[in-house]
Amino acid sequence: MPQYAKPAGLFALPQVFSLPVTVPASRLVFLSGQVAWNAHGEPVGEGDHVAQVEQIVRNIDVALAAAGTSREHLVKHTIYVAGYRPELAEAILAPLHAGVTTRPASTLVGVQSLFDPRYLVEIDAVAWVP
Repeated sequence: MPQYAKPAGLFALPQVFSLPVTVPASRLVFLSGQVAWNAHGEPVGEGDHVAQVEQIVRNIDVALAAAGTSREHLVKHTIYVAGYRPELAEAILAPLHAGVTTRPASTLVGVQSLFDPRYLVEIDAVAWVP
């Protein structure tokens, strides 16, 4: 089971992310960057960061379930946001946090663009399999 530490001397927002996450010997799942496309590869939520994150969360849930795990077992994710503005942070994180009690180590990166201008958010992740 992962250990979510809160080291003294480091600023933390435990309701948003964990700093170090230690995963004792276990099976890890590395999920490629997910964007807001449906099962047919069609974009969902063009122009809407939050709608795109909601679709990405659905994609992540499907991928992790296929690997025998869930978002509850995420230990790290990196969120790339085209056109990032600080006021987007809470709305972007809310769908990722919905329904789970743990907060993985996390990095949020504002970027100029992703591989296709229709996509505004891409999330890659690492999870452990219980």
